[in-house]
Amino acid sequence: METQNHAKLCNRNQFGIDSLSKKINNILLLDIYHNRENSTRTRCSQDGDSPCQNYFSYPKAITQMVKKTVAVEGDAHFDPNACPDLNVVSNSSVTVLQSYTYKRQNNDMVKFEWSEATQGLILSAFYYGYVITHVPGGILAERFGGKWVLALGLLSTALCTIATPVIVKIGGATALFTLRVIEGLGEGPTMPALMTMISRWSPKEERARMGAIVFGGAQIGNIAGSYISGLIMHEGSWENVFYMFGGLGIVWFILWILLCFSTPNSHPYISDSEKEFLNKNVDSLIHSKKQNLDPVPWKALLRSVPLWSLIIAAIGHDWGYFTMVTDLPKYMTDVLKFNVKSAGLLSAVPYLAMWIASFFFGLLCDFCVKKGYHNIKNARKIYTTIAATGPGICIILASYSGCDTTLAVFWFIFAMTLMGAYYSGMKINALDITPNYAGTTTALVNGIAAVSGIISPYLIGLLTPDSTLKQWRIAFWVCLVILVVTNIIYIIFAKGEQLWWDDVKKHGYPAGWKHGPLPTKSKDSENEKSSENSNKQ
Repeated sequence: METQNHAKLCNRNQFGIDSLSKKINNILLLDIYHNRENSTRTRCSQDGDSPCQNYFSYPKAITQMVKKTVAVEGDAHFDPNACPDLNVVSNSSVTVLQSYTYKRQNNDMVKFEWSEATQGLILSAFYYGYVITHVPGGILAERFGGKWVLALGLLSTALCTIATPVIVKIGGATALFTLRVIEGLGEGPTMPALMTMISRWSPKEERARMGAIVFGGAQIGNIAGSYISGLIMHEGSWENVFYMFGGLGIVWFILWILLCFSTPNSHPYISDSEKEFLNKNVDSLIHSKKQNLDPVPWKALLRSVPLWSLIIAAIGHDWGYFTMVTDLPKYMTDVLKFNVKSAGLLSAVPYLAMWIASFFFGLLCDFCVKKGYHNIKNARKIYTTIAATGPGICIILASYSGCDTTLAVFWFIFAMTLMGAYYSGMKINALDITPNYAGTTTALVNGIAAVSGIISPYLIGLLTPDSTLKQWRIAFWVCLVILVVTNIIYIIFAKGEQLWWDDVKKHGYPAGWKHGPLPTKSKDSENEKSSENSNKQ
């Protein structure tokens, strides 16, 4: 219906400007190598008399303000298989990259020597805050609606993005780490709030399509972050990247609060017939018409094997996804020796492929479910498997492509294309098994899985201290193993139908339940009686 499409469009537009953290990570890594390229042309002395006035941005803080030298034969970290770097101009056979400095107004000189592991730690700072606000955000979205929870969270992220250049110059690495944590706190409720809204707007047979439209829109942010920021920083004005994306976030906030609403029943512009259709075909709205939503049934939720299999699958997916988002630009510049402009473009193409593929997989999934070719449970397992094992194998093949940049880029693009199936698989599985508590379960799933965003950049930093091709292969093999193992667990235990505790009045208590009645907002003698009967069995 037209207004349904309007609601979907609002969500899609939101995610076109959302994922600020992911864009910033790409901006960060691209700027690092832009300045590395510049460093081969402009020498900065290591003493306090350096004429080079380089801004202390957090891209430079993470790697560019690190004292580096190019490895030569005989060094412990020399890579005999390194790809030729056509972008470096040197005075001899060895190019020395000196450390950059940032001169404060009091003329004190600050020099940083950060390891790859430290850089990975700062890259992961966002996820420290992101994990914390997931569950509170999901509960708030279920109680008050996803509109304002989502809007205020992303507004805070946009404001932090605008403030980044100034704050980092003043406070250095500590300020950068703190700011990234605050951004994570603001964006933590994003996925739970979105999932809560989708559970109110999407009929069962349209979930894959709507999930692809809404969540696939995140790739627009990655495309913009990879390509546009690369073009901007190619000219040297890294600060404008933060101002631009932060400003777009504020514009999105205004449009969102004017055009989008948490539920069909609160939408002032849709017709009565559409409201009636959605109330008849959306499980969570049917439940909410019967009674107010009961408190979250934590004791049943935390004992749910299908839910934990979903969490484990999400951990695997996020590990693979964060590896691609955070480290793909770095791999392209460190190993394949692309310059920043090429890396920006080539880092954007995989996300474009994933975005397009997500629509294809979404339409295919809904079509097959509607025709009865497979049920919802098998659909989620099939598309999750495609999105897990396919990309894992592709990044391994990319690492074994050596210095064949064309072949390596092909495998990276194909990896992200297959990852587009994720939105028709486990990403929307929470809507299938817990439509009434989709916000809370999504918060739990995403919150725990986001730990991958903390661990993976740091671990990759440890595995690739010299950023050699051999070290990256090890990192990619670790990624493949995690993807395959977590996917196997999901295949064994995943479900596709509503779980009993999501609507205990409809399904009753399962045989063998010995943990007492679930909490209810109003006393329900029938519910309590069912619990007592099940406990006697």
